[in-house]
Amino acid sequence: MSAIANLKIVAAKRPGALPQIVQRRNRLIAQIWEQTELAKAQQAGTSFAPTKFRSVKNAETGERRNVEVPKRVRAWWWTAENGRVHMVVKYGAKTLELAKGKQAIEVGTLDELIPTLDTLKTAVTAGELDTQIEAVSGQMRTGFISKK
Repeated sequence: MSAIANLKIVAAKRPGALPQIVQRRNRLIAQIWEQTELAKAQQAGTSFAPTKFRSVKNAETGERRNVEVPKRVRAWWWTAENGRVHMVVKYGAKTLELAKGKQAIEVGTLDELIPTLDTLKTAVTAGELDTQIEAVSGQMRTGFISKK
């Protein structure tokens, strides 16, 4: 008996690209991960500074090269007048409307922030915010269309 006979062989085709909504979900999940890491760092009293690559052109030679620079991550949460922590969900620069006319989540205390972000990540993975993501990305797309 050959070793390959022990494997399960199937006819499968690799997809060319992920559907657009899955790409948008993954982008939002990455942003939620950054917010979770920022909250953990704030609770530990440290700083969270992810890096990104930026293309820089040398003025003398005209040569382009990639430089690693710190990425600025702004917190989605703040403390309201009543002392409770509130949080919004952002997709790019836009705030998602989570319910009709409501954009913020009342978290309570800073200790409850990380579990709230984990719950939010689960909701995004399950596709519960697909309509809100689609609406906001449609608004962002109209900003890129040139007006003639």
